[in-house]
Amino acid sequence: MRVFVDTSALYALLDEDDSNHQAASDAFARQQGSDLVTHTYVLVETLALVSRRLGWDAVVRLMDGLLGVVTVVPVDRATHESALAAFRDAGASRISLVDRTSFAFMRSNRLPAAFAFDAHFVSAGFEQVA
Repeated sequence: MRVFVDTSALYALLDEDDSNHQAASDAFARQQGSDLVTHTYVLVETLALVSRRLGWDAVVRLMDGLLGVVTVVPVDRATHESALAAFRDAGASRISLVDRTSFAFMRSNRLPAAFAFDAHFVSAGFEQVA
């Protein structure tokens, strides 16, 4: 099975004090053998968040560990433009551009499930595996 990986899951895996850490660890273990995939915007968002909140050692654990089992795909122009349009059309919605990009990416790549702790994925019609 192919599963999209969100920032919320990557962060929860790295931060032992995160309220979702144990659930993330359990879900990650269940995903062994799955094709885990994300896009470059999630990578940028995650690296910035982890660097700021958890420090360089966690960045290294992310880069040398977790990213070894997650395929990171560049965001193509059509996905980027679709996400920008959805972001603009939503007005003052609390759903970020990165999440909008994730939704467009998942739809274009036929990824029905997300390893995420962000309720926006479920409200956007995706299955949550965490």
